[in-house]
Amino acid sequence: MDYIISNDSITLNYNPEKLTCKIDSGKNAWEWCRKPSVVLHDESELFFSDAECSSEYCKTGVAEGVRATYSGFGNTDIAIHTFVWLNPSTGEINFEVRADKDKHLEIKRLQFPVPFALGSDKGYTVLPRMQGTLVPAGTTISIADGRIQERDGYMSFFGQVREDAGYIAIYTTPYDAHYRLPGSDTVMPYFIESMGSMRYKRSMRYRFFDSGCDYVTIAKAYREYMKETGQFVSLAEKIQRNPNIAKLIGSPVIHTGIAVHISPESNYYNPDEPDKNDFYTSFDECAEKLRKLKNNGLETAYVHLDGWGNHGYDNLHPDPFPPHEAAGGTEGMKRLSETCRELGYEFGIHDQYRDYYYDAPSFSPDNAVLNPDGTRPYCSIWYGGPHSWLCASLAPEYVRRNYDEFERLGIKIEGAYLDVFSVVGLDECVSDDHPMTREECVSYRRRCFDILTYRGIIPSSEETIDSIVPAIALCHHAPYFTKNLGNSNSDPAGIHVPLFNLVYHDAMVIPWYGIPGERGGWGIPRDDSGFLHALLNGGTVYCPENADAEMIRSLEIALDLHRQVALQEMVGHSFVDGNHRRQKSVFADGTCVEVDFDDGTYRISIPGQPAISGNA
Repeated sequence: MDYIISNDSITLNYNPEKLTCKIDSGKNAWEWCRKPSVVLHDESELFFSDAECSSEYCKTGVAEGVRATYSGFGNTDIAIHTFVWLNPSTGEINFEVRADKDKHLEIKRLQFPVPFALGSDKGYTVLPRMQGTLVPAGTTISIADGRIQERDGYMSFFGQVREDAGYIAIYTTPYDAHYRLPGSDTVMPYFIESMGSMRYKRSMRYRFFDSGCDYVTIAKAYREYMKETGQFVSLAEKIQRNPNIAKLIGSPVIHTGIAVHISPESNYYNPDEPDKNDFYTSFDECAEKLRKLKNNGLETAYVHLDGWGNHGYDNLHPDPFPPHEAAGGTEGMKRLSETCRELGYEFGIHDQYRDYYYDAPSFSPDNAVLNPDGTRPYCSIWYGGPHSWLCASLAPEYVRRNYDEFERLGIKIEGAYLDVFSVVGLDECVSDDHPMTREECVSYRRRCFDILTYRGIIPSSEETIDSIVPAIALCHHAPYFTKNLGNSNSDPAGIHVPLFNLVYHDAMVIPWYGIPGERGGWGIPRDDSGFLHALLNGGTVYCPENADAEMIRSLEIALDLHRQVALQEMVGHSFVDGNHRRQKSVFADGTCVEVDFDDGTYRISIPGQPAISGNA
């Protein structure tokens, strides 16, 4: 039967037997364009519409909606329970679903709710794919397995805009959430099993806007949600807890390294040129490079040091000690740390507590992640060769141990980058000794960063999934998804917008690759200037370790802007005259940045100061 439920601004028309759903927000209506289903591990798809359905109207003090139960899915015992309800006070539509009686590793995907039809050739889809992507109606971008809390979903939402109407769909249970983009105009949210079964209720919240909606509206609605639920932690709050974080503001990042050792079993091993598999720069040589930067006029910086461990970069983790002996060992690393303090630079290191190397002195397969199917992860891509994943529930104690060791050795660490924790998928583990859900994985990863923060160490990681953002102050990068990600000469995938910064600009320090005159780069489309993206986003920049005085002076434009707006919300973004190559951002203090990616120009307007224009 049809259930019609409404408040003053929105009407829900839902038929759980026919599986139709229509949301009428006044001038606009949004309708489901697919049927909900269960996908099993053998890839067979069982539709709710083929099952037996019982339903009833339900009303509580905060919800008015329909509960339905579906059973008789083929030859399975699976039962699906749903609750679709309107919050009368907010007008939000909520979708809840849980499975019952599913066997271990029986369900692969639970697809409920299903897509709303965009229904306009002038509309677009809003995806939190890395920094942010708009997919115009009719544009073919296929995403088969978009994972929330990874690169396809830095943030836990998506949205669509039709004319000036739209909606935001928020995963309120985001840790086992995914989406598919089968073409351009529909987004299929779905949920995967946890610990081998659909063991808890999954939910999504939809908020509809009848007018005045665009991607900025959607980003701000998500920011509001994260603040309301206590998940937004500003950079100012992080500085209050760890004052050393303030040193990041207006400082460029210097990315440098000591040693490389590539295992013969690594994908990177070069049998034809063995010299490329083992080499190093001494700690003292690295210190001399930093002194030259200081002499060339670089007053402050955050130094990110790779490859300081016994076998160099991406080796032996979580047991990288002692510092690389041939490069100078403990005393050499100590001298480098002291040099950074003398120069006024922060000394940060690369570290790793997920990749769990077989040749690490403390390696034990019992401490690796155990998958629900009884296997353990295996990888040999990176320099150190064969490894599994360390269960994140064990990682905090390794962090405590290792930073105690730095203190024992007398090496002052001021920043630490815990690799991949804020970009790779959330792990789960079914070991009886250290079981862990994906949601618990987030908590353990954040605990590792909290240990650093407690010690006054600046916490950082690779990218910016928002479940980790409250615990870190700096990331390696948060650029755009390109068609050939990883290639510096790649085209954009969709229309790029600073969606993440519209939500989190004043919660994170994000450095950008690119110096004036350069085009392309990692996560930067081939025709774009990374430096212009830095200005548009009010971020800091990377400083090459061989930068001369002229180059350092050219970077000061971005560094000065970062000092001005680092603690300010990005309140707006737009395309100037509708031209995607001309973009404008606005910050809460009134600062306005306008860039033109075609002619390479920028204009920065700060209230009370003369405007600054130039070329990049």
